[in-house]
Amino acid sequence: MNAFAPSTRQSARHKRRSQRATNTDTKTGFVPGTLIQSEFKPLSDAQLEKIHRAALDLLENLGMANATSRVADVALECGCTLTSENRLLFPAPLVEDLLANASRTFVVHGRMPELDFEARSGLLNFCTGGAAISILDMTERVYRSSTLKDLFDLARLCDTLENIQWFTRPIVATDIENLFELDVNTIYACAAGTRKHIATSITSGENLYRIQPMLDMLAGGEGKFAERPFCTVHSTNVVSPMSFAPDSLDVACAAVDIGMPIHSQTGPQAGATAPAALAGTLVQGCAESLASLSIINMLNPGHPVILGNWLMVSDLRTGAFSGGGPEQALLGAASGQLSAYYGIPGGVGAGMSDSKLPDSQAGFEKALSVALAALAGGGFVYESAGMLGSLLGCSFESMIIDDEMLSYIRRIARGIEVNDETLSVSVVKDSATGPGHFLGHNQTLELMESEYGYPETADRKTPADWQSSGATDIGQRACEKVRHILDTYYPQHIDSEIDSLIRNCYPIRLEPTDLQGERN
Repeated sequence: MNAFAPSTRQSARHKRRSQRATNTDTKTGFVPGTLIQSEFKPLSDAQLEKIHRAALDLLENLGMANATSRVADVALECGCTLTSENRLLFPAPLVEDLLANASRTFVVHGRMPELDFEARSGLLNFCTGGAAISILDMTERVYRSSTLKDLFDLARLCDTLENIQWFTRPIVATDIENLFELDVNTIYACAAGTRKHIATSITSGENLYRIQPMLDMLAGGEGKFAERPFCTVHSTNVVSPMSFAPDSLDVACAAVDIGMPIHSQTGPQAGATAPAALAGTLVQGCAESLASLSIINMLNPGHPVILGNWLMVSDLRTGAFSGGGPEQALLGAASGQLSAYYGIPGGVGAGMSDSKLPDSQAGFEKALSVALAALAGGGFVYESAGMLGSLLGCSFESMIIDDEMLSYIRRIARGIEVNDETLSVSVVKDSATGPGHFLGHNQTLELMESEYGYPETADRKTPADWQSSGATDIGQRACEKVRHILDTYYPQHIDSEIDSLIRNCYPIRLEPTDLQGERN
């Protein structure tokens, strides 16, 4: 039979589709991290070194204000000094030593081992994130206050999405006023909705100590969370410019005590809480993030920390935060490049579109910022799906659209493999002297599922086929997917006995019927 016969092509393609459909990772809505081969470097090596040295200068000669007594005590023991203005100064050699001994790699645990993955510089992973206070209603197309049920729904939606490895709560449950109950229920809703690694901020160190028993319950028993810490705390330890945030330092200290990984964030905003010069914002953000990293490693050398050097941008006409501009994309990439320079797992914020809808503006702003941040090599890209309105809003359908965008960016990050086989000299000869095309060649059949990706929500139909099939846009198709998932997918990720035990000990707001799809 002719090697290029249509029946051969169809059977081979069917086989590969079947393999993809039965792949375990795909069924769990999880694809491991991508090794970055295609890179984007906005800064030269000499520029990176200048930024690093300037940051060390700030830490050594200006230092950080508002250290807590515990942090100041351990820092002074390690070689820092305290000025008469109570600014903690970090000698450059000390910071260099702490950097050299910081954790270069660690395991990020899911609720089950098959969802574990590695954190390290140069290995790309996508995460949600944010603290939006409103959510876009898919039916009414207006924003309303975000609720705990919305958070649970976003978590179970994320549980089905392949390209998101880590679920950080994207919204705040504005229907809970008590801060302890907010912290408890945020973790519970995330854990109930997804088996992936989860993360959230915690409002106080005391609250984190009180929540530790619940983390142990979810992990399988006393002491189990420290063995497999499936939850990371996002701790913004700095108030820019160059000042610690005491409450967040208490949270970071508590996280060290209970063995909880830390995403140590900063957030200087160029033109507002950082210099308008982008290089100056890089220097200040680098200094602040190194101060936070240093303190955590003084408390516990090698503690699992993600260097969250988040750099923000102001619209200088208003002073308001702007997440979608080209300056934000550049700063995100440069921040990722700095993390790669240090060889430490780094996290940056991207995908923070200023658009209020998942429209063309959101598309180009997200694609630019996420792609550049991803290709810079830092490791983790947060806010990568679902966020709109300069982080004030979140969208279910945007989460679906962005997950597909992330699959494209993953493919770009993998780059082009060049070797004797992929150079394809013999393949060209075969086809040039044979059928005159490559559609049925063995190489084409072998590579069609590994070398190429295929959209599920984006459209590749002809205009005529698109018209005859309903002429929907990507937003409409994403809404249909969201509705199907939320109507049918109610995972039971918390054992009923453990759930009862948690409910006896903590004020859980989600009812058991909420977890089973029996909506009131």
